[in-house]
Amino acid sequence: MFRPQPPITWQRERLELADGDFLDLDWWRTGSNRRLIISHGLEGSSRRVYVTGLARAAARRGWDVVAWNFRGCSGEPNRLPRSYHSGATEDLAAVVQHTALRGEGTTALVGFSLGGNVTLKFLGEDQPARALVQAGVALSVPCDLKAAALRMADSDCAFYMRRFLREMGRKMEAKRARFGRDFPAADWRSMRTFAEFDEAFTAPLHGFDSADDYWARCSSVRFLSGIRVPTFILNAADDPFLAPACFPTEFARTSALVTLEVPSRGGHVGFVGAGRFSEEYWGEQRVLEFLEQALPK
Repeated sequence: MFRPQPPITWQRERLELADGDFLDLDWWRTGSNRRLIISHGLEGSSRRVYVTGLARAAARRGWDVVAWNFRGCSGEPNRLPRSYHSGATEDLAAVVQHTALRGEGTTALVGFSLGGNVTLKFLGEDQPARALVQAGVALSVPCDLKAAALRMADSDCAFYMRRFLREMGRKMEAKRARFGRDFPAADWRSMRTFAEFDEAFTAPLHGFDSADDYWARCSSVRFLSGIRVPTFILNAADDPFLAPACFPTEFARTSALVTLEVPSRGGHVGFVGAGRFSEEYWGEQRVLEFLEQALPK
């Protein structure tokens, strides 16, 4: 929250989607044939300091960077009643396919938190767009959505839960005003957990039977065995948002492609390292080290 980061002057591009909605993509172009696609976390955007910090570090190393904003997260409401969610890989696929039109080269994905779940699920699915990606990274990723939601319902996470519900709830309230009877009428102000919110809004808006159905179908831990490119998961042992099921230790131990690293400290999307006033955080350096080692020179 307090990291000093001068703002980036992104080059914004609007990507029109087949369903009539749009995504706003923010570019930092260095003229490279290597592209890094960054997916932010819950209620984040391309302006979050964890996104801009990684973007700066990647640009210094000669990457073109595109930080895409989930539906409704770019500063302008999206056009449809639906929003974004932890399993909305169709939007990431659209971004990957669109950026691939820029020419041949290397494409890598990095996702933070919710964006990390989207990234891992995308890489593990059998879909054409994933053939355009050569490596992936997920940081602070709640890869078991139900376990993470139950963890966030604990009293020690109440401060964070209130903040998330307030931000998401206000968006739902604005959508209700726009779409009227076509939109769920639940009152977000009485909600205290993701279970209540996902049952009332996420599930019905995105074609799931319930919150449990949404969590089961979208948890990226179910898709890890389908990953076909070098992939790095960085989850801190002291992350207050993650349950034990969010650390796929046994799978990673036998996988030739998925690497799990669990530093003792790092919190949720922290990974500061030497100090919060340093130009680059340890997590950014670690992500880019992995990509340099995993990708062909």
